Amino acid sequence: MDDASLLDAYSRTVVGVAETVLPSVASLAVRTARGGGAGSATVVADGGVLLTSAHVVAGARTAEADFPDGTTVQVDVVGRDTLSDLAVLRARGPVPPPVELGDAARLRVGQLVVALGNPLGLAGSVTAGIVSALGRSLPTTSGRVVDEVIQTDAALNPGNSGGALADGSGRMVGVNTAVAGIGLGLAVPINATTREIIRGLLANGRVRRAWLGIAGARIRLAPQLAARIGSPTGLQVADVIGGSPTDGAGLRRGDVVVALAGRPVRTVTEVQALMVEGAIGVPVEMTVWRNGALVDVIVEPRELQEADRG
Repeated sequence: MDDASLLDAYSRTVVGVAETVLPSVASLAVRTARGGGAGSATVVADGGVLLTSAHVVAGARTAEADFPDGTTVQVDVVGRDTLSDLAVLRARGPVPPPVELGDAARLRVGQLVVALGNPLGLAGSVTAGIVSALGRSLPTTSGRVVDEVIQTDAALNPGNSGGALADGSGRMVGVNTAVAGIGLGLAVPINATTREIIRGLLANGRVRRAWLGIAGARIRLAPQLAARIGSPTGLQVADVIGGSPTDGAGLRRGDVVVALAGRPVRTVTEVQALMVEGAIGVPVEMTVWRNGALVDVIVEPRELQEADRG
């Protein structure tokens, strides 16, 4: 295939994605006590359910969504989750049909992606690029990080946040959330975790998570211990929050966590991934390396509260 044919195929793909997804991507106008803001949002389910970035609607209960076909509708903020930087909105009137949600777990580096949104107030903008990297981490205002973030070189600018990142088949695989630098954009992935977050926000207006109350860092283990547990690294505890479940279980600073619920853990984010709603109030075995020996402690996670996030 010659260069002209390749460019034609590329153009047809991007045009097809734009025609499929763009009608469901709204320009979002937000007003709060601190002033106005703007971003993007995408219809993701029947009944006028839209998905955007949590930081776009921070401090707001309502917003105004403008669609490319001229539809303007008020939307209510159903729930925000700062730990994933996602928020769910519900329209008060008819909106375009939802986009099809894909699975970011199937993305590959180098794959074509298309970003759709409203950068710098320019409604209905489309940019294309590739998946530059997968598995990035994105710090949030809560102090935690979003895992498995998609990095793309599709041009993103202020106002793109909350818009759709789509694959070449027109499936939404990410929520554009940040501009990290020239030629570097980030998007929260659409995956099984995201779908659970959306369901939780729709049902409860918030996402329930379990909490242990430790902070730590990944370290390389001694060869003997690494061979014994089947992992070269572990999570060394740097701090145990007073009154937390791990404090009550007797965890100490300097302990090295090597397994939780029978699963090897190496980072705080791996621990957080196991702290789902179903883990709240359920005793779990934690294996730690302490003073040259493996020690098992029983920890009962409790529900994460705003006061615990500080």
